[in-house]
Amino acid sequence: MNRRASLPGADELFRTTAPAPEPTPVRPRSVEAVPDEPAAAPAPPPAKPAASGRVRHDQKITVYLTVQELLDVEQARLRLRAEFGIAVDRGRIVRESVADALRSLHEQGPDASIVKRLS
Repeated sequence: MNRRASLPGADELFRTTAPAPEPTPVRPRSVEAVPDEPAAAPAPPPAKPAASGRVRHDQKITVYLTVQELLDVEQARLRLRAEFGIAVDRGRIVRESVADALRSLHEQGPDASIVKRLS
């Protein structure tokens, strides 16, 4: 007799439980009934990047840090908690930092600090 419990796989544990949205039907329009439409408005500029905060994240990347860089992130986490009362994890610190760098790039373009550091 096998005493191990049979557990579901990751696909089953993380499956989508919300029902799929109903597709909206497309009604055909006659050519004569369509008035001349004005030219399409230009697309709005892309939104400024912002950190996602405390939400479930579906995408993942691996980032390799030196020992010192990891210690610096951990010390920043502890300082945020001790001095400012902000309890966050290292991932949130990294996401905020990435959002800040992307926002700077979006707003300042070639003058952004990330451009200078990476060139």
